[in-house]
Amino acid sequence: MPQSLIELIYLVIALVIAISVHEFAHALAAYKLGDPTAKYHGRLTLNPLAHLDPLGTLMMFLVHFGWGKPVPVNPYHFKNPVKDSALVSLSGPMSNFLTALIFSVPLKYFPQILPTWLALLLWVIVDLNIILGIFNLLPFPPLDGSKIFAVFIPQNKQNAYFNFLEKSQPYFMAFIIIDIFIFTRIFGFSLLWIVLGNLFDIVKTLIFLGG
Repeated sequence: MPQSLIELIYLVIALVIAISVHEFAHALAAYKLGDPTAKYHGRLTLNPLAHLDPLGTLMMFLVHFGWGKPVPVNPYHFKNPVKDSALVSLSGPMSNFLTALIFSVPLKYFPQILPTWLALLLWVIVDLNIILGIFNLLPFPPLDGSKIFAVFIPQNKQNAYFNFLEKSQPYFMAFIIIDIFIFTRIFGFSLLWIVLGNLFDIVKTLIFLGG
């Protein structure tokens, strides 16, 4: 099997795990905070089929980047809509960091008994979960960080803030597409990675501390 195909398979496996865990964490947090919407929509599960978006799945194979279906959340079920929505948003990235930590255990403590193929797969899963966790903490819509940042906005400015998020979301999505298809593919570097690279190194160092 060609090495490039093996790498693609590893990447898709890692993306499916990362996306499924991420979206399940959102659904679970919302349910625990009083919103059953995600459960009613069949999203309170780790089954990847419940979370994968058709276009996002296709993009995994085309550009090695993908996404899942957003978990439906109704903040009116929460006691504190802004704070609880932020907690639901935070649960996604935190679940990715936890996943990276769990999958790092064999790499830290039992590397000598791991088959080469399994060690490589574990590295991809760890790295991708760290990247996805950090990426989703960026304070730009529709990423989780934009909703987490809402807790720092004065109450009398929150409506304006959420209106701004809604209006600016298409521009940020356009930037991501440009970064993937133009900068990464044509110029060989990613503007996002310039921002995320150092954070990735810090988080990965913390996860493997003492390993």
